Amino acid sequence: MLVWRRWIFPLLLLVVCAAIATALVKLAFFPDRTDAASIAPGGEVTAPVVTAERGSITSVLTVDGTVARDEAITVRAQVEGTVTAVAVSAGQSVAAGQVLFTVKQVETERRIDVTAPEAGDLTSFELVAGQSVALGAEVAKLSPARFHVVGKVDPVLLYRLVGAPTDAQVTIQGGPAPFTCTGLRVQVAEDGTTSMVCAVPGDQQVFAGLKASLVVQIGTATDVLVVPVTAVTGGAGTGTVWVDAGGAAEERAVQLGLTDGTSVEVTGGLDEGETVRQFVPGTTAGTEPVCYDDGVGGTYCEAPGMNW
Repeated sequence: MLVWRRWIFPLLLLVVCAAIATALVKLAFFPDRTDAASIAPGGEVTAPVVTAERGSITSVLTVDGTVARDEAITVRAQVEGTVTAVAVSAGQSVAAGQVLFTVKQVETERRIDVTAPEAGDLTSFELVAGQSVALGAEVAKLSPARFHVVGKVDPVLLYRLVGAPTDAQVTIQGGPAPFTCTGLRVQVAEDGTTSMVCAVPGDQQVFAGLKASLVVQIGTATDVLVVPVTAVTGGAGTGTVWVDAGGAAEERAVQLGLTDGTSVEVTGGLDEGETVRQFVPGTTAGTEPVCYDDGVGGTYCEAPGMNW
């Protein structure tokens, strides 16, 4: 027994430790290798495609805007003569037809009243009795009691407004029920900023500076051929899609109609059931909308892949 404890067990322990050390060295410095030539890729990358199908599109453009007062108008003297009486002062609100001042004509010495062309506030008026005025001379600035809603838009969206109605639905934050504004038009500032503007009806009580939302119903199309906007380059009447032709992409010109920002109507150049690349070659499949500051406290967002 003494021999086992003194010689046999230590020798067995030494053998086991040596085996473990040999295995560790093998794993660390001499791993098993597989011939790289025998490994072949088993996957294949394919471009996603969609089928041109029939559907419906409602094209609506929503823009954040602000209520603003119409620009001041110039009041001019309608006769030549001497001011005999002044009835108002700068900063005063006047009604349409209200007398502003009276002029005595030079030749006939008749006294003629000069009246306000419409209701508003006199932002400038400096006439005094005894002052001479010439025919057509500027005598006052009148800020009319008329308002409009203005909202900045990305210039590329002007294509969608071609042929759009001349009215829009306005919703004012914390204001009255939604109402229709008329005379919808596009204006371009000297710095190139583009905006949509429409007139607030006179029977609506509004105040300059209020935040508002402009909604333009551009049009509706039912039972038409549609594809995602991500599949199209262009958008203003004409565009290009890539038809899937047995794995190869065939570029093809198409005619386009309405869009809702996600899908677009195809009016020509593509048949129902044909498959097209879901994303324009060279682009990636974005999932998040692209948003811009509209400059009036809000944001405007485009659907991923939108071209117009």
